[in-house]
Amino acid sequence: MNSGKIIEKKYRERKPDKPVKKKRDRKSYSLSIGPIHPALKEPVRFDLKIEGEKVVNVDFELSQVHRGIEWAGTRRNPVQIIYLAERICGICNICHSACFCIAVENIAGIGVPARAHYIRTIYGELERMHSHILWAGVAAHELGFDSVMYYTWKVREKVMDVMEALAGNRITKGIMMIGGVRRDIKEKQVPMLKEALEYYKKGFGKLGDIFLKDPVIKSRTVDTGILSKQDGLALCAVGPTARASGIKKDVRQDAAYAAYSDLDVKAITPKNLLGEVKGDVFDRIVVRLLEVKQSVEIIEECLKQMPKGKIVYEEKIPKLLAELRSVEGDGIGRIEAPRGEVIHYVKLVGEESPFCWKVRAPTYNNLLPWGPMLMGEQVADVPIIAASTDPCMSCTNRAVVTDGNNEEVLDNEAMRRLSVEKTNALKRRVGR
Repeated sequence: MNSGKIIEKKYRERKPDKPVKKKRDRKSYSLSIGPIHPALKEPVRFDLKIEGEKVVNVDFELSQVHRGIEWAGTRRNPVQIIYLAERICGICNICHSACFCIAVENIAGIGVPARAHYIRTIYGELERMHSHILWAGVAAHELGFDSVMYYTWKVREKVMDVMEALAGNRITKGIMMIGGVRRDIKEKQVPMLKEALEYYKKGFGKLGDIFLKDPVIKSRTVDTGILSKQDGLALCAVGPTARASGIKKDVRQDAAYAAYSDLDVKAITPKNLLGEVKGDVFDRIVVRLLEVKQSVEIIEECLKQMPKGKIVYEEKIPKLLAELRSVEGDGIGRIEAPRGEVIHYVKLVGEESPFCWKVRAPTYNNLLPWGPMLMGEQVADVPIIAASTDPCMSCTNRAVVTDGNNEEVLDNEAMRRLSVEKTNALKRRVGR
């Protein structure tokens, strides 16, 4: 992704140098960070221009991770794709599988039972809590505050235990199904879930004190990596990254799905706690902590209001697949994942497998905002600024080859051909 020219043109003068008495030439240097670097949890390469310690131009390069999940999905039936969709992201697996199901349901006109809507909502909010708390630990690590990372991940264990008790697994849950969910939340499981919610309500104050009052964290995050509301809108930021800049954008509010239409969810901005919005790294911490608290409240409301009844449209999977084989059309699913809006596009043509399946994960939207966030900042702040958007490089499942001014996007067939050629070359090299 060659964003350097866009960013340099628009943001070069974002933070001008303080006037100096004597003019002197400033020499800029190139600095490359990544794609493999201790400060990066996934592969991405930053190409920075620096003057001293100050970043004066930003570019970045993706496509070190390409898994071909969408291509693989067009070789499977829709039920098999649910479990493939979970592998798009280890953290946001509920939202991807649910989003795919919603897209197929919209095409086929499948109605989801009310109880299943509430169960989907509960799982979605548990995943949001898990994701935000995990992110807080990563953010602490990027600041060099590993004792906070260990404490935060200890707190995270409770929600992981809850998801394992409900779904049978801590990471990929296998809970979604086209037309509902695969497992009910039983009455005997509710006390355990409520106990976990109380745990987080009591522990929220300590987490808030650590991240919002600690002088070291504040000194590293306040007025660092600012994304203005104007820039956030222009660059299509989503999720906590957008809301931290005062953009009240949230799919749960704007296009309510599952049980959210019954719950009156409102987008959270730093103004809810601080009374003002700066759009810096500190504000992004505030939004995520407040959303953990909001998720606890949403789950409590779901447990109070959840109706009884069926949990899936059709229990017999062969019968469901037979119905889907007769369906033609295209549809979109939209969900507010922990990182922001996820979109799944599916096209069915009356065959066993979809003709097309495309995924837009929130990381796509939150990459270009790195430009204004990093311009004029110190090199030492690059890791925490980049991490403050909670990027997931594995979700950016694309490959682009750049040759001078010519750009080529490799389609499925070209990727397959190149992979075969590479494999054959390796075999010849080792004499097989």
